[in-house]
Amino acid sequence: MSKEDEEEFRKIATEVRLLESTAQAIQSRINFVNAALTELNLAKMNLEGLEKEKIETSLLVPIGGGSYVKAKLESIENVVVGIGAGVAVEKTFNEAKNILSKRIEELEKLYGRLQQQLSQIAQKIQEDRAKLEEISKRIARRQQPSV
Repeated sequence: MSKEDEEEFRKIATEVRLLESTAQAIQSRINFVNAALTELNLAKMNLEGLEKEKIETSLLVPIGGGSYVKAKLESIENVVVGIGAGVAVEKTFNEAKNILSKRIEELEKLYGRLQQQLSQIAQKIQEDRAKLEEISKRIARRQQPSV
C-alpha cells in the first residue's frame, strides 16, 4: 500500500463518516419539520372546519393522552394562537388562519431546502464510496504476488 493511497483512503473514509453523521442530523431535522407541518396543517384544517359550524355546536376537545372533554362552540371570532416560547395571543379568526398559513409556507420551504441538502450529501457519499472502492482495488492489485 503506497503512502499516498493510504492517506487518501483515510481522508475519504473520514469524510464519509462525517457526511453520514451530517445526513443523519439533517434527516432528524426533516422529521421534526415534517411533524410540525402535520400539526400545523391539522390546526388549519380544524379552524376551517370550525368556520362551518354553528354557534352552540357540541364538540369533543382533545386534552391529551387520547382523552377528550365535551364543549360547546361559543364563538370563532377570536382564536388563541401560539407565537412561540410558550406564549399565545388572541387573534381574529382570519389573522389566525393567516398565521398558520405563513408558518406552513415557511416550513415547506425549509423542508425543501433540507431535502436538497440531504440529496447533495447522499450524492457526495456515493462519490466518495466509489473513490474508496477504486483505491481498495488499486491497493489489492499492488499486493498480489507477481507470477
